[in-house]
Order: sequence, then structure tokens, then C-alpha cells
Amino acid sequence: MTDALEVRTFETRDGLLAYRDAGSGRPLVLLHGGFVDGGMWDDQLPYFARDHRVIVPDARGHGASANATRAYRQTDDLAALLRHLDAGPAVLVGVSMGGAMAVDTALEHPGLVRALVVCGAGTSEPEFPHPWAREVQAAQARAMAAGDIEGWIDAFLLYVAGPHRTLDAVDPQVVGRIRDMARRTLAKHTADEPDRHVPVTDTWARTAKITVPVLVVNGTLDMDDCIGMGERLVRSVAHGRSATIDGTAHYPNMERPDAFNRMVEEALRGFLADEG
Repeated sequence: MTDALEVRTFETRDGLLAYRDAGSGRPLVLLHGGFVDGGMWDDQLPYFARDHRVIVPDARGHGASANATRAYRQTDDLAALLRHLDAGPAVLVGVSMGGAMAVDTALEHPGLVRALVVCGAGTSEPEFPHPWAREVQAAQARAMAAGDIEGWIDAFLLYVAGPHRTLDAVDPQVVGRIRDMARRTLAKHTADEPDRHVPVTDTWARTAKITVPVLVVNGTLDMDDCIGMGERLVRSVAHGRSATIDGTAHYPNMERPDAFNRMVEEALRGFLADEG
């Protein structure tokens, strides 16, 4: 599928946002995690483009999208892209930061959202009380303070393995892909660059207003904090349920793409059946 690899751009008030757009049918949007890019969905885009119009954006400051020079919200960037493409309402599928962006969009731009599939996240106001997560965050902070980019990436990759195994238990191709994406993202930024992202607030207090179907997918080896936030989201929304993929942590779509694709495909059939 040649158009699956074509990167297109959308002009905004603050530079270009990059995306891929393949297939036809009901729109399905795949939202990547933080510090990686739309390449994390390479095992999903051609699969779902057989029956759906699949849109894979690079979030601002990631991949081929421009860095921010003014205040912005990720959910507003996504909404602008979907309106530009006349692609709403869409099913939003997001991992980690992408999952949080999907929830934000259901809260801030509900008319653009048909259903949500959220992995490794709850809302964009995460909580990480578990000691393992705090240790990883501390290692990232130490590396960044020392200007040690590779050390920061090494700490970031611990999320790929999760707290219940070592990184050498993960497919090295998955690790390599994530390392390369993180390295490219960090190379786009400087140490003194201000964070211009404006957070969406009161997300947990507002999740009960989400009325579209929500599927939370948890990797069984992911950190307890992420699994807990996902289950909290399921309990908070009107129509939520959860499912698990064994043997995976924070990136189930990359570690076990066949299982992930089948799970999402089944959910899509259910979402469309619910519409009558």
C-alpha cells in the first residue's frame, strides 16, 4: 500500500503538522505516545486501512511536525486536523500520551469522537505514586540535568519493559524502533526550549460526561500506575470496559501487533453495531 507511507502536512498558525492518511471508510485515528512518533503504528496502519480511513498524526514537536513557538493544546491540534480532513466523528486509538490526547478530545471536542481505545493511560492528568515509576522519572531527570541524552533514552526505554522484566526480554526490534523514534524527537529540541503545551484541566472530574464507548487495553506487564489509571477511566465513563494483552507492557501494539489488531478490530465492529 504505497499511500500508507506518504507523509502529508497541514498548515496551522504555528507551523506544519505531519500525518499519514490511508484507506477509505469510517475514520480511525492512531495517536502515538510521548517522545515517539506515528511510526509506532506501522503494524496497524496498513492492517486497518483495508476497511477504514486511517489517519496517523505526528503530534506537535514529534516526528515530522513542527515544534511549538506559541502556546498550544494537543487536543486542539488534533481537532483542527480532523476538521481540515473532514474526518469526524472518528474512533480515536491512543497509547500513553496518545491515549490521554484521545480522552482530552472526547472532553473538549466531543462532536469529533465516535469511540475511544486507550492504552497505558487514563487522562492527561496522570498520577505515578508507585516507587518504580518514580525511580524511572528520577533517572530521566538526572540524565537530562547532566545533558546525557543517551542516558535519558536508556531510562525512557525502561517503560518498554515495564517493572516486571528486564529490557533484554523484549523483542530487540521493538526496542530499537522506540529508541530511534525517541532519539529523533529529542534531536528536534534544545535543553533551554520552553514547554509551550497548555494542559487540559479537571479531566478526571469530567470523565463522567464522556458518553461514547471506551475500551481500555492494558498490557499485563505495564506499570501498576498505568493499569490503575486505565481501570479508573473505565469506571468513570458511561460505557467503558477493559481488556488485557498478555506478555506486553506499555506498547502492546508494537509487542504483539496481531493480538492488538484483532482486539481493536473486534471493538470497531462493536462500536459500529451500537450505532445501529
